Amino acid sequence: MTLHLVKLCVGASSIEDLADWQRENRQCKSRDGKACVYHPTYQFPKRRDDLLDGGSLYWVIRGTILVRQKLVGLEDGTRDDGTPCCHIQLALPLIPVRPTPRRAFQGWRYLDDEDAPPDLKGGKRDQVAVMPAEMRKKLADLGLL
Repeated sequence: MTLHLVKLCVGASSIEDLADWQRENRQCKSRDGKACVYHPTYQFPKRRDDLLDGGSLYWVIRGTILVRQKLVGLEDGTRDDGTPCCHIQLALPLIPVRPTPRRAFQGWRYLDDEDAPPDLKGGKRDQVAVMPAEMRKKLADLGLL
């Protein structure tokens, strides 16, 4: 059963901000040697197998789920201050999703597969995908998407 995580993206105001920050600060390699990025978190998810069975981390940017990254691993790590943590390893591509409002919370939350926002397909047929990201977010905030 595929399961996802949802997490607030503190400090980023756009998908581009998140991409730039990850590129500059969180590069790593997965167990199989592929390039990825990591995000430290205090708690280690107990449902590891379900998360690594095709799960993603959905990022909440300024109150709206806007993008996801495929989960590639969960590893023991240390935070910048030396305290132990879990490193959530993520594939590099940021995949835009249909904007979905989400209230603030602390840490991360599990997200069932059926509740996860769909990917934006792109191309001329997906009218939402061709909108500028800021417009998509504003429409989602208004409850119109």
